[in-house]
Amino acid sequence: MEYSLKNYQRSPSCPIRNVLDRFGDKWSILIIIILGEVGKMRFNELHKTIGDVSQKMLTTTLRTLEADGLISRKVFPEIPPRVEYELTEIGKSLVPHIAGLSAWADEHMPAIKRSRKKFEKVTVPEQA
Repeated sequence: MEYSLKNYQRSPSCPIRNVLDRFGDKWSILIIIILGEVGKMRFNELHKTIGDVSQKMLTTTLRTLEADGLISRKVFPEIPPRVEYELTEIGKSLVPHIAGLSAWADEHMPAIKRSRKKFEKVTVPEQA
């Protein structure tokens, strides 16, 4: 694969910067992984599955993913209202790439942790 430095220039049209800026956070990636595995989920199911995300952050993240066309939101006219989220075709096409990154992280995490420990010993001054 051939890359050109012009592809990474600081520009609003730079695809990689634009995409990573929008869903490169941990919540977006987790939501995409979960919906990729489970399919459709309601807000509270997603919230319970993720666990440590606030309702406000989950709402914001879901709106961003929906605005980018990665997930769809379906509201059912019931009382109380029922809302389901699922990946769109574009969102589904992203899952294998995230799965590859996840597999890479699993494989290399022990080495990364060892490196971090070495770096911490070198860069953190000892307290007297």
